[in-house]
Amino acid sequence: MSYPSDITREQFEIIRPILESARKKTRPRTLDLYDIFNALLYVITTGCQWRALPHDYPKWKTVHRYFITWSEVRNGTSVLDEVLKKIGKKRTYEQWKKTMHEHGYC
Repeated sequence: MSYPSDITREQFEIIRPILESARKKTRPRTLDLYDIFNALLYVITTGCQWRALPHDYPKWKTVHRYFITWSEVRNGTSVLDEVLKKIGKKRTYEQWKKTMHEHGYC
């Protein structure tokens, strides 16, 4: 199923190398990063709770784990900040972070 917050595969291919650069080389990935990233965009855009993530996305714990990894600041910025800026969703993320902070979640 597709949601308004989802990006296209073409948009995703632009940011895929950046997202993959944050990964520690361990075992082969079993989930599609495209689905994980779109699930993260869904949470950021809708403001839903992690556990309320629709079931056609990967499990919320998996998406949250990637969120934590991509949010780590390296060299003054995070991977998540970089890719959201690149696809034009940085403002949405900043608003989400502000709301989370105001409600004591950050």
